[in-house]
Amino acid sequence: MKLSNSVRAIGIGALMAVGAEAMGDCLNQGRLTGVNTAGAEFNLKSLPGTPFKDYTYPTKEDLAFFAQQGANVIRLPFRWERLQPSLDAPLDAGEVGRIRSTVSAAKAQGLCVLLDMHNFAKYYDNKLGDKGSLDAAFIKSWLLIAKEFADPTETMFGLMNEPANMPLIDWAALAKQTLKALRDAKATNIVLVSGGRWSGVHDWFAGLLASNASEFDDLQDPLNRAILEVHQYTDTDYSGTHTNLTGAGCLPPDHFNSRFQRISDWATEHNQQLFLGEFGVPSSPECIASLTRLLELTQSPPWRGWTYWAAGRWWGNYHMAISAHNQPLSPQWGPLKRFFYNAQNDEQSPPEAPTPARAISSSASSTRTR
Repeated sequence: MKLSNSVRAIGIGALMAVGAEAMGDCLNQGRLTGVNTAGAEFNLKSLPGTPFKDYTYPTKEDLAFFAQQGANVIRLPFRWERLQPSLDAPLDAGEVGRIRSTVSAAKAQGLCVLLDMHNFAKYYDNKLGDKGSLDAAFIKSWLLIAKEFADPTETMFGLMNEPANMPLIDWAALAKQTLKALRDAKATNIVLVSGGRWSGVHDWFAGLLASNASEFDDLQDPLNRAILEVHQYTDTDYSGTHTNLTGAGCLPPDHFNSRFQRISDWATEHNQQLFLGEFGVPSSPECIASLTRLLELTQSPPWRGWTYWAAGRWWGNYHMAISAHNQPLSPQWGPLKRFFYNAQNDEQSPPEAPTPARAISSSASSTRTR
């Protein structure tokens, strides 16, 4: 797709031009491209569960392997219930330590870490969206997380993965309130705000009364470090659950052209940035072709990067999983390696700091004129 030179200037605020040697810095990268290191969110029937029995974290060897392939970011899913087993209580010291160890190991390999609360807008069996105690506890939890992981060069915050268990309008309001609370608390990390429902590119504009497009066109951040996270799978119902064996397979590459062009044009018009937080395919040739097209469609601004779903040692024969250390190289690695961000080969200008006009007041992020 062709975008104007003015669009190419859109970027994460306070990012400055850096040399090709800059690595492992969430802020000083032209693009953030990598993989989801799934495992810490596994086994929802065992909450909080026992670490390394019910759920796991990536090993140092696996992180080194992902970095060697060319990744500069990992998206690290975790469960709210494990990090904070009781509402309004301190964070669990053991779980904080496991996440901190992962962040340190990732940093040693030049990897930024996107901390992804992988809860689908639920806490145990309770759903967010009542504008009451659980919503307030969600904001408080992120304030505690921000204190533990305050270095914006090491970690980014993914507020909620696929918040499908609450109304879209309610999620948009809560996400903006959480972003404002983080900025009021002086948190300077990049913040990823998922679209409502399942965050799909394909239905970003869908909804009789409200859509992700209508609810997030006014997302504002005084640091210009808020990015909208979207997901997209390539099977016929966009769930990511099907293979050719089920008769669903992958939609052809051209199917996604207009959908990605539309959301890109929308983001450009409304000064928003986009991040493809989840996308994945089986290893068949037709699916590899669709994977390659998604990577092509997210090469230019307003796209800030992507993380493939998923990598990790506990996947077994999961059809979209990609190999880890000392495993046969998965076919999906081929196109991913071609599109991983490389500062030496990148033709884009480094993102610019926001102008004073764009560094707007955070108080505006909680209001909307309809």
